[in-house]
Amino acid sequence: MLVLFNGFYMHTYWKFYWPLALTGVGMVLSLQFQNATLARYPEAVTELAVLALAYGVFGTFNAGMQFIAQLSNVYARSVVATQRSWLFVLIISFCIMLPLAFIASTEVGAQLIAHIFSIEATIVARVTHYLALMCPLIVLNGQRHYYSGLLVQSRLTGWMTMFNFIYLGAVVITLLLGFAAGAEPVYVVVGAETVGVILFIGLLLYARYHLYVPPEKPEHEHVTYIELLYFFVPVSTTGVMFALSRPILFAFVARAPDGILAIAALRVAFDFSMIFQQAANQFRHFFITFGFDDIEQKKKFLTLVTLGITAMMLIFALTPLSTILWADLMGLPSDLVNIARDVSLIMCLMPAIIIYRNFFHSRLMMSRKTGGMAYGSIIRVIGIYLSAQIFFSLGLLNHIIATFILILGFIIEAVIARQSSIRVLAKEHALNQ
Repeated sequence: MLVLFNGFYMHTYWKFYWPLALTGVGMVLSLQFQNATLARYPEAVTELAVLALAYGVFGTFNAGMQFIAQLSNVYARSVVATQRSWLFVLIISFCIMLPLAFIASTEVGAQLIAHIFSIEATIVARVTHYLALMCPLIVLNGQRHYYSGLLVQSRLTGWMTMFNFIYLGAVVITLLLGFAAGAEPVYVVVGAETVGVILFIGLLLYARYHLYVPPEKPEHEHVTYIELLYFFVPVSTTGVMFALSRPILFAFVARAPDGILAIAALRVAFDFSMIFQQAANQFRHFFITFGFDDIEQKKKFLTLVTLGITAMMLIFALTPLSTILWADLMGLPSDLVNIARDVSLIMCLMPAIIIYRNFFHSRLMMSRKTGGMAYGSIIRVIGIYLSAQIFFSLGLLNHIIATFILILGFIIEAVIARQSSIRVLAKEHALNQ
């Protein structure tokens, strides 16, 4: 009987999780097709490096949007709370977009990019061109994540998966059409992403008004914008700090010999690893939805998923699959592929670290005590910066060291998330006595 009981819960967890994991995977698969498209252009290494730098800057601002789905999942549980949280997301999206627009459109912004990455003026101009076109994606992604959170709240993860792959198909078709038309890379890449996101939002709006079922018991009817801000700022800081990790590493790697090649390879490897990291990141939704009762069964489920994700990454990194994908199918140069393969092997450590961290992040979000998440992410970035500075000063920084530095940063964050969660639980236990 116990085996059947456990099997039922495992089936329930898996039925909820796998569409969500596929949705996360689909969200970053578009990056692989972007890389494959740019690999077909002349000077592919430069094109990939420019996009890596542009996404590094854009991602710093866009990363705050990643936690909008958790905000709507937690708070949009009554008519009033849904209206207020939606308006909050719209306003905060524009506030985040404005500084990016300033960087993209002013000489001050161009000088800042040139100083941070130590790149020449022609590359800076191409990076700012990307950023100018990417600005509207901040607002669009805010809406996409908001309505995605509502569908997850209503356990419509299967629909989310279908919508996400429709989005992916739209991106791929637009990339192919743009490349075939001979359009400039910046218009092809950003145009495809914009078309895909707009279509995705349209599908989510259909689900919101035709499929979504609100919670039976209304919650957070008296939520204030200040409370939403207190929730959002710490969790968005976590996303921003995550996004800053790459630009910091790129800023040091750019100063090393063959910096452009190394940056291009790191983007390719990091983007591929993000496929698996996104699957791991969905456990924040998992615990918000199912809670922390029956915790031993949930831990077993986490362990099985962690082993599965890591095994898939190892198979890719240790077999000819990496060469088939990056060299044969995408047409990337052999020197770039060799670097990317080394990096992807090291990144196999990441899923276990992320799932461990996200377990404690979920506890903090359920308690609505997200300050520990922000603190951990800030210390992670400081650790990455200091480590990169030390190894660069010693003349030892290369793609291998840079990847281990990234891993170290996430270990630091996971430890702090654990300690913060323990403190919050201890306070809650004391109050309940």
